[in-house]
Amino acid sequence: MNNATIAVLITCYNRCNITLYCLQALYQQNVAFNVYLVDDGSSDGTADIVKANYPLVNILKGNGNLFWVGGMHLAFSEALKRNYDYYLWLNDDTILDANALSKLQTTHHQLVEKGYPNSIIVGSTRDAISGKPTYGGAVKSKIWYSNKYEFVQPSQELQECDTMYGNCVLIPNSVAEKVGNLDPAFIHTLGDLDYGLRARQLDCSVWIAPGYVGTCSKNSVRGSWVDTKLSVHERLNKILQIKGYPIRAWTVFVRRHSGNFWFLYWILPYLRAIIGYKNLNESPAFTEETQQQNSKA
Repeated sequence: MNNATIAVLITCYNRCNITLYCLQALYQQNVAFNVYLVDDGSSDGTADIVKANYPLVNILKGNGNLFWVGGMHLAFSEALKRNYDYYLWLNDDTILDANALSKLQTTHHQLVEKGYPNSIIVGSTRDAISGKPTYGGAVKSKIWYSNKYEFVQPSQELQECDTMYGNCVLIPNSVAEKVGNLDPAFIHTLGDLDYGLRARQLDCSVWIAPGYVGTCSKNSVRGSWVDTKLSVHERLNKILQIKGYPIRAWTVFVRRHSGNFWFLYWILPYLRAIIGYKNLNESPAFTEETQQQNSKA
């Protein structure tokens, strides 16, 4: 396990200081790895500053329209050429705790011993100030009329789940060989959830590592399509944008993962945008609140 090769996959856009903090914590880990960082057209000098401070980082240039899924797809595709033992998805606003990578590897090693070699390991994050859980594993709601994937709070035990949010996810090569890359049908949201669900369809499993692996603040829903302070027209406009539920991507997702009656679920987020949410703390799982990726405008 100590000799395992790891590719760390990150995508960034115009938040240089945040990206640097992420890399600083990453390079304090006690395991070896290679970083593949996609800079999707930043105008703040991110690529040059990262290269000056971390010359070993493999910097890949985006065209400015990759967003999270496109950026991670590019990083993943480059890393897959080297056939690493592990691939780590890491959001650039996730600050890893000491020994986080070792913890994720150890968790996978334990699952291999239990007969689950094709297992994705999800690292849970907490808010740096409040300590409250923010991102990690997810399970499909048990309410029959719901199409939400609900966050699972970490415990001190391993927990199996249905899928995950992509802030910190360790994917062993055996899973990557089965599932492949992120699906470019998605642009910014849904790609991480889709990957975990596709992995399970291919007889892989998704597990939440015990405890936390780092910190990451939760994105605010203010100004998003679930913000009832916006007009119906504004909410509908926002839900159709890249960070909401673009029609093509959402159609792919529900047809793939919502069963024979997917068309009934397809309309739900658009109806919700019209009706509005009375309580932003009860917003659905597929919004900016849980899509933790780059804050690309």
